[in-house]
Amino acid sequence: TAARTGQILNVSDMARDAGVSVHSAKSWLSILEASGLVYLLKPFFANISKRLVKAPKLYFLDTGLAAYLTRWPSATTLQHGSMAGAMFETYVVSEIVKSYLLRGFEPPLYYVRTQDGAEIDLLIQSGDTLHPLEIKMTATPSHDDVHSILLVEKQLKRSFGQGAVISLTQTIYPLTPTMNALPVSIIE
Repeated sequence: TAARTGQILNVSDMARDAGVSVHSAKSWLSILEASGLVYLLKPFFANISKRLVKAPKLYFLDTGLAAYLTRWPSATTLQHGSMAGAMFETYVVSEIVKSYLLRGFEPPLYYVRTQDGAEIDLLIQSGDTLHPLEIKMTATPSHDDVHSILLVEKQLKRSFGQGAVISLTQTIYPLTPTMNALPVSIIE
């Protein structure tokens, strides 16, 4: 399960890899979710739902535990390893989720992925307005990093507010009139 952090959940694949039934995998997953070890980020649906992925994304809420379970020997090897981007995304999502939960609020968080692969990593819903977040493990996010967001915004035909690319940058700077580059430290 930990190796699937930051990925769209496929319970059948997870059950097969663990050598258990789908029913058992669902039961174990619900225990992990109820205990606060994992968070299932729900997909955002709109009128064009036939063109959107409908499965949740799985996130471990403790990146240290996820790194241990996936046997990364050190932070340095993980930072340069194949799961670096997924762990960075997991960290950002988990910190945002925890910030809502610690204040006693249900996180109004979603993601969107179209069948052709355009994705918004995180949507924060505030009333009727959606605030898109892209999560990139780069020190220099650029306009190219918001391309998927712009594609999905056109398809959803919903009210979008300010958004951001959360990254390893040290400064805040504009990428588009409605999207800024933000340092990950802003959520710490």
